[in-house]
Amino acid sequence: MKSGISAPAVDQAIIRLRAAGCVFAEDEAAVLAGAATDEAALTAMVDRRALGEPLEQVVGFADFCGVRVRLRPGVFVPRVRSELLVRTAAEDAERGAVVVDLCCGSGALGLAVRALRPEIELHAADVDPVAVACARDNLGRNVHQGDLFEALPGGLRGRITVLLANVPYVATRHIPLLPSEARDHEPRTALDGGDDGLDIFRAVVAHAGEWLAPRGILLSEITEAQVPAAIEAVRNAGLDADLRFDDNLEARVIRGRKSVGAVR
Repeated sequence: MKSGISAPAVDQAIIRLRAAGCVFAEDEAAVLAGAATDEAALTAMVDRRALGEPLEQVVGFADFCGVRVRLRPGVFVPRVRSELLVRTAAEDAERGAVVVDLCCGSGALGLAVRALRPEIELHAADVDPVAVACARDNLGRNVHQGDLFEALPGGLRGRITVLLANVPYVATRHIPLLPSEARDHEPRTALDGGDDGLDIFRAVVAHAGEWLAPRGILLSEITEAQVPAAIEAVRNAGLDADLRFDDNLEARVIRGRKSVGAVR
């Protein structure tokens, strides 16, 4: 706990958070107290959290896959299950690999992969200017703004070793069922994947072959129900498809690989 923040102030924060329905009020109060500059700041942060804003947005960071990711209000909060995407990407990102974090949000995935494979060439892109600014906080250079591949420099075409595309994949009809933290405080463009949740995924897959290097891979997170349709989309785009899963994380990652000599 920082000096200047008293134990009674933390106790009051716990009481306020419990009243707001925070299950882990003691833990959250400790995080907030550690991030607050003084007791007035702590009170303001507790008020934001009690109104439902994600803890990570309130304190301005998320600890994800061994790295600390800076966050801004309104930016998608990285999920623990996405660690499977990072691990899978790192397996294929050898020295000098070109890695692109598409639909990057805060840039958390790219940042975590670079922590594991520091000698990669990393690019990131997002359509949301707030997310792009946040990703630049985390990644520095090579963060591009625009709609999917339109954001990327033309010089990356045919050179991408690993294309991380953690696209929005919640079916539109399921958006109202999401926790209020996500529904009310994260951009819908980072959540809504259309009728079956795969609209953006299909748009990425359709053009991935043009951007991937030979043997380059596309990685995207999906739900169990989406597996058959996602595999079909990858194969229809001329890529080889397989599935990675981690039951502990309740995570599934579809991997599309460009065959040597493939032109799509």
